[in-house]
Amino acid sequence: MTPPDPARLPPALAALPRPRWPRHIAVIMDGNGRWAQSRGLPRAAGHREGVETVRRVVTEAARIGLEAITLYSFSSENWKRPADEVEALMFLCCEFLRQERPTMLRENIRFRRIGRREGLPAEVLAELDETERATAHLTGLTLCLALNYGSRTEIADAARALAREVAAGKRSPESVDEAALASHLYTAGIPDPDLLVRTAGEMRISNYLLWQISYAELHVTEVLWPDFALADFHRAILAFGARDRRFGGLGMEVADAVGGGTGGGTDAGPRG
Repeated sequence: MTPPDPARLPPALAALPRPRWPRHIAVIMDGNGRWAQSRGLPRAAGHREGVETVRRVVTEAARIGLEAITLYSFSSENWKRPADEVEALMFLCCEFLRQERPTMLRENIRFRRIGRREGLPAEVLAELDETERATAHLTGLTLCLALNYGSRTEIADAARALAREVAAGKRSPESVDEAALASHLYTAGIPDPDLLVRTAGEMRISNYLLWQISYAELHVTEVLWPDFALADFHRAILAFGARDRRFGGLGMEVADAVGGGTGGGTDAGPRG
């Protein structure tokens, strides 16, 4: 996709060289319930307010030229929540997709769903399928909704699919490598996230994109998701741009200091 005119960007982002931008941002949208409870409102009110934040952030991600954004909207563990809260979340999902399809078409946003279909209500599946179908030809931002999603389940599903191919003689065991497994994940065809944002201050990954975020930078903010403003979104991108990404190596600044910086040196230990 073509980056937007820098004149259309907020000044701080316009000053950040494009190679230092994330291509794909994954978000754990946490804090809807706490936002509502702090105001004496039912949890469903927090989820509805959180949908408004989704609208703002997705529109901005498309406007500033990001390649992909993945939102953790409902985990496979969230079925344990009270039935009325689950029902409200499913209703909001359907409402969001119906209302935002025209916006996606207008803003060139392609929609993808990740997660298991089994267990989702028929009306939710119908809206998901229609939105994927209607936007499949679009070439701008990819909006990926993680719904009924769990990363361990995703990896197990991919491993099972590969095992079936081996058992059927379609591939050899030796051909099963990282690329083969990645091609069977729900996210196949989407670049791995290079930035993971979590709101509401929790310091955990919550079974989210465990394979895909192996080299992602983490940005945790105390801001609750309904209060997450565009300034907070921009701040996360700027924080990413200031990181020295090493991928197991020394990083350019360290490599230059020790004499080189032209590649070759690697660090087998954890990133520091």
